[in-house]
Amino acid sequence: MSEKDINTANKIKEAAGTLFTEKGFGRTTTREIATAAGVNLALVNYHFRSKDELFKAVMMETVESFVKQLRVLLNNEKSFDEKLDEVVNNYIDLLLVRPDLPIFMLSELRNNPEDMTSKLKLHELFGESSFFRELFQRAPEGIHPIQIFINMLSMTVFPFLAKPLLSAAAGLEEDQFKLTMDARRKLIPLWIKSMLNPANE
Repeated sequence: MSEKDINTANKIKEAAGTLFTEKGFGRTTTREIATAAGVNLALVNYHFRSKDELFKAVMMETVESFVKQLRVLLNNEKSFDEKLDEVVNNYIDLLLVRPDLPIFMLSELRNNPEDMTSKLKLHELFGESSFFRELFQRAPEGIHPIQIFINMLSMTVFPFLAKPLLSAAAGLEEDQFKLTMDARRKLIPLWIKSMLNPANE
């Protein structure tokens, strides 16, 4: 692929990423993406065979970038509590920018689990990091560490998956949702730490 083609593909992905975030996958058309990227529709179809393929390319690029960042966070020299705070904060930052990411990840992990876990080296990321070694050491007796990890993941991701429900049931507007997630930046680490230190309750 020539440098010109690479630049064009990157422009298309950047425009698509912005529109997917602003409007969601379903309400974004390839024609809108082409217009935002300053290219014709044929070029979008040439580089990415469909809107689904373009969405996958944008999301995989986002996931790979985040995993690279996460690998550093999980293995830095900071304390476990500091790492926990940073992981939750960075994950919420990412999901506020790419709210469709959890749905994409769930779909890919369900349909292509081996490909996804291998490509992202998830076993190495989670199983071999200093963060998870300490999590296993600190888990209270009788509670498997995976339970705490599931709680950490679900407390962070679920509000984004349930955003339409929360908007309908609780009347949360976009700015209120962001304020809610900002509050959870402190609450989630606090809840996880309380699970790891039940004697302090």
